[in-house]
Amino acid sequence: MRRIIIYTGKGGTGKTVNSCSTAVNLAEKNYKTLVISSDPAHTLSDAFIIDHISNEPIKVIENLYVLQVDPFIEINKKYQTILSYLASTFFSKGIDETLSYEIAMMPGMTQLFSLLKIEEFLHHNDYDIIVLDMPASGEALRYLYFPKLAGSISKRLTDFNGVFSGFAKMFQSFSSFYTNKSSFPSAPPLNVIRDEMNLITRLENLSKIIIDSKTTSLRLVANPDTFSIENAKRALMLANLYGINVDLVIINKIMPSSSSDQYFANWAKLQNDKVQEAKTNFYPLSIREAKLYDKELRGLDMLRENAKSIFGIDDPSNIFYSENVFEVIKEETRLVMKLKVPFTSKDDFNINRSGEQLIINVKGPVGHITNVIPLPIATIGMRVTNSKLVNGELQIFFEKGY
Repeated sequence: MRRIIIYTGKGGTGKTVNSCSTAVNLAEKNYKTLVISSDPAHTLSDAFIIDHISNEPIKVIENLYVLQVDPFIEINKKYQTILSYLASTFFSKGIDETLSYEIAMMPGMTQLFSLLKIEEFLHHNDYDIIVLDMPASGEALRYLYFPKLAGSISKRLTDFNGVFSGFAKMFQSFSSFYTNKSSFPSAPPLNVIRDEMNLITRLENLSKIIIDSKTTSLRLVANPDTFSIENAKRALMLANLYGINVDLVIINKIMPSSSSDQYFANWAKLQNDKVQEAKTNFYPLSIREAKLYDKELRGLDMLRENAKSIFGIDDPSNIFYSENVFEVIKEETRLVMKLKVPFTSKDDFNINRSGEQLIINVKGPVGHITNVIPLPIATIGMRVTNSKLVNGELQIFFEKGY
């Protein structure tokens, strides 16, 4: 068995405690389970009441291990050559050496190396199930998609420009410090090329794992309030656009009803309305409810209780919902690609074909979202003729001819 369960949601919704609760339940069902966190606040320590959780797996109970990703350790162990190469190019332009390394450590490194840890452990078959505690939804999903995008771009740069650092070129395009090819050394050291190609290969492998609905499930955590639920709705739209399977939504921190205090009774009613709204908005996804406890949700006993509240007798490793996000249908002389984009009412898309890939840019409530979709062989010799949005589904039409 090989499963990845990823929890994400708006900050403060309870992603970490639900990740840990799920992991405890899985371990006690005899799955060898690893919890990975990329949260710089080191919240796993608080949840399990453990003084120190390191960059290497630590055993908590039988079958349960925890790990806190340290991006600096990871990059020093595996990709110091790439970091040093990038930093040296900044340093050669007169930027302070310390600052050069800070700039070379691109944003999102923590999340990227959290994902690469998954690829590493799956490669060695160390665990049955990996549970990943990701940061806030919007950025988290972009990092989940990054392996696919980065691998594609870097491979193209290498293919088109010969043996040259693809990641360096990627960074060059976003940097105002450089204006031409001579800004980077024309022939990076062989160890830089070797490590970069290894990184690209790992990113491509990771991309295949993340979009495999039989392996990976994304689970959204929301509180029963407008801001949190809207955030989860946007996250679902992003996940569908990126081809990542969302199988469960947890509405967390639901207050009990009160008949003695009108203040709390009002809050309980408001939350109940929001839970019903969520069940409608996220249908047909499975919705689970978790109560607000009268004390801090930390420690093994509390995590066990929380898992039982959410899953009951169900196995958390189950895939609670799975449906193809992309669908290609033949209609007489044309093909129609259908892509679910929920919670989007405007037909605001920019669609371009580039060889065997379709590049879709959506202007939505979370800004511009770009996806690169491999096209089926059946579209060879066909061109994009039209696209439209119908009931939250983007339909793209292909016809023969140029």
